[in-house]
Amino acid sequence: MALSKDRFITLDIFRGMTICFMIIVNAPGSGAVQWAPLDHAAWFGFTPTDLVFPSFLFAVGNALSFSKNKFENDGAFLRKIGKRTLIIFLLGYLMYWFPFFHREAGGWAFNPLGNTRIMGVLQRIALCYFFGSLIVHYCSKKAAIIISVLLLIGYWIFLLLFGEAGKEFTMLGNAGTRLDILIMGNAHLYHDKGGPIAFDPEGLLSTLPAIVNVIGGYLAGAYIQRKGRNYESVTKLLIAGVCLVLVALFWGQFFPIAKKLWTSTFTLLTVGIDLVIIGVLIYAIEIKNLKRGTDFFLVFGRNSLAIYLLSELLFTVISTIWVKTGLSFYDWINQVFYQSIFPGAFGTLVFALCYMMLCWLVGYILDKRKIYIKI
Repeated sequence: MALSKDRFITLDIFRGMTICFMIIVNAPGSGAVQWAPLDHAAWFGFTPTDLVFPSFLFAVGNALSFSKNKFENDGAFLRKIGKRTLIIFLLGYLMYWFPFFHREAGGWAFNPLGNTRIMGVLQRIALCYFFGSLIVHYCSKKAAIIISVLLLIGYWIFLLLFGEAGKEFTMLGNAGTRLDILIMGNAHLYHDKGGPIAFDPEGLLSTLPAIVNVIGGYLAGAYIQRKGRNYESVTKLLIAGVCLVLVALFWGQFFPIAKKLWTSTFTLLTVGIDLVIIGVLIYAIEIKNLKRGTDFFLVFGRNSLAIYLLSELLFTVISTIWVKTGLSFYDWINQVFYQSIFPGAFGTLVFALCYMMLCWLVGYILDKRKIYIKI
C-alpha cells in the first residue's frame, strides 16, 4: 500500500503543477500586452506555456499505468472508460456553450447550438484518454511504441499529402483544418476573439499525435513501477527525455514544432521534457524526500478536473458580468486595480497569480474537508 500512496503523491504533484500553470496561462489580466512567457507561440516555436496541455495528457497516461490492472474483465474496462470519456467530453462541450446566453442589442440572446464549438481542451483529453486506454489495455508495450511511431509519422505524411500545396503547415492550408471544416463545419470551430477565421487548435486530425502524449505517460509510469524509484530509474528517464528532445529538434528542421498544429515534433519535445520533469520529481521527492512546498501543488492535483472547470467557468462569469455598459467586471478590476498598481505586462501576470490563488483556496477548502471530485 505504501507504493500506491507514494504514487499518488508524486503524480498528484506533477498534475497539480500542470493545473496551477494552466490556470495562470488561461486567465491573464487585461489592459496591457500579455506577459510573453504566459503566451503561446504565435505558430511555429515553443514557449513554457505550450508545455501545459501536453503535460496534463502525460499525467493522464501516467495514471493509466497505475489503474490498468484494476478491471476484472473487458466489459468493466470498456464501461468505465466509455463513461469517463462521455462525461469529460460533455463537460468540455457545455463549458464552451456556457453561459448559454450573450449580450445583443442591449439585451440577451440565446447561444444557438449551431454555433457551439464541438472540440476543445476537455474534449481532446477525453478522446486521448479513450484511445490511449484502448491501446495500452489491449496492446503490449512494444506494440504501443510501434503504434505511437505510426501515429507520429502518419500524421506528418497526411499533412504533406492532403494539405494545400506549399501551405501544408499553415493555419488554413493544413489538412487538419480542411478536415475539421468538412466534418464539423465552420461554425463549430474555434474563432479567435470571435473573428471570422475558423481554426481549431484542438481539431480532429491533430488529436492523433496527442494520443502519443498519453501513451508516453503510460510507458513512463509502467517503467517506474517495474524498476522502482531509484537512481537507475531517474537516470534512464532523464536520458530518454533528452534523446526525445534531440530527435524533436532534428526532425523539427523538416516538420516544424507547433503547438497549435500539435505536430509530431511538438509531441516528442513535450514528452521528452515531461520525462525529465518526472525524473527530477522522483529524485527530489522519492529519493531525497524533499517535500517542502509540495502540499501547495497537491491541492490542485487531488481535485484537478474540478478546479480546472471552476477556473474556466468563473473566468467566463466575471468576463460576462458588466460593471457598467460595455465594461465587464474582469476588465474593470484590471483597469482600476491591477493596471493602476502594476501597469503593463507585469499587471497581467499579477492578476493571473491572484486568480490562481483564488482557485487554489477553493481547492484547499475541498482538500481540508476530504472532498475529492472524481469521474
